Amino acid sequence: MRRYARTLVAVALATTVMAGTAGWASGTTQQALTGPPPGAAAWRADHVLGRELPDPERTTPAEVNRFFLGLTAAQQQTLVVRHPLVVGNLDGVPVALRYRANARSLRAAHDPRYAHLTEAEAGAEARPGAKAEAGDRGRDSGSAAAGDRQILAFDPRGRGQVAEVFGDLSTARHVAVVVPGSDIDAGTFDRTSDVYGTPAGMAKALHAKTGRGSAVVAWAGYTTPVGVGVDAATGSLAAAGADRLTRFADGLAADGVPAPAVFCHSYGSVVCGLAAHRLRATDLVVLGSPGMRADTVADLHTTARVWAAKDATDWIDNVPHVEVAGIGHGPDPTGPGFGARRVPAHDAHGHTGYFAPGTDSLRAFASIARGEAR
Repeated sequence: MRRYARTLVAVALATTVMAGTAGWASGTTQQALTGPPPGAAAWRADHVLGRELPDPERTTPAEVNRFFLGLTAAQQQTLVVRHPLVVGNLDGVPVALRYRANARSLRAAHDPRYAHLTEAEAGAEARPGAKAEAGDRGRDSGSAAAGDRQILAFDPRGRGQVAEVFGDLSTARHVAVVVPGSDIDAGTFDRTSDVYGTPAGMAKALHAKTGRGSAVVAWAGYTTPVGVGVDAATGSLAAAGADRLTRFADGLAADGVPAPAVFCHSYGSVVCGLAAHRLRATDLVVLGSPGMRADTVADLHTTARVWAAKDATDWIDNVPHVEVAGIGHGPDPTGPGFGARRVPAHDAHGHTGYFAPGTDSLRAFASIARGEAR
């Protein structure tokens, strides 16, 4: 009876949204960031090495990696200096070079003396007001510029996107990637409130639990929904995010990084569900999931092991787990008919408590990340 009631709610919701009468604020609707890294036009036009540079939009991550490995150290540094936004965000570029380029971009975002470094790249592609927005994103991500943080991606466009590594990707035997859900961007990536609801907080906790020999990437590399609205109930942002996530994983593979276990929180599990059939991963772990846009694990068409966690106090349990007319994301992955391996979450609390230290869910996540769980 409860399932039937939820289906009726979903049908009513889909009807009102499709009719344009839903009471959700249209001002929260987001435009997905797609395409090549910022500065691609200037990169394509640059013949400083006496040859064409790989097209950021058409070249595969494996081809990008081969190109950079064929350069001298001086040539690599030339590209880091001239095009930090491209080098820092281009999947397939060796990880160490991406760190170096993003450190430079972050300095440019915070110090007016370096402003020309990013303006020269992005200016030709910027829409009105984009430079001001980029500056805002740089200020929002001020903590990311501090110290020796390993920033694997920093894209200041729109609300801003960031990826950070905890641990050493060059030596890690086990790697994990955390994919966050709604309301995450450069400004909320590592906020001090609700720490374990942020990608940085989740990744730090997981890395601390998995220990030496592991690395965890906090990946806020797609445009997330804002609030509870049409974006959160539909799959368009997730589809764009799935493309970016699969290319990101291909870039890690091209640089010799082991296939990761991917942890997908909330709306991030929709991203992972749409990416599953082409995502290079050992495990897919969804937590607080509204659905994966699949009816069963078999429908994901993945060789990765699929795990699911949901605690009894998570409000996501009140979301109708159906999909009607493109609204909703399908069955609950923790349901018995879905076929995922169940992750214990008895002492997790709420929608963002799964990575809290001392919880059974975090212990299980660490076991999965280390390849020990069965």
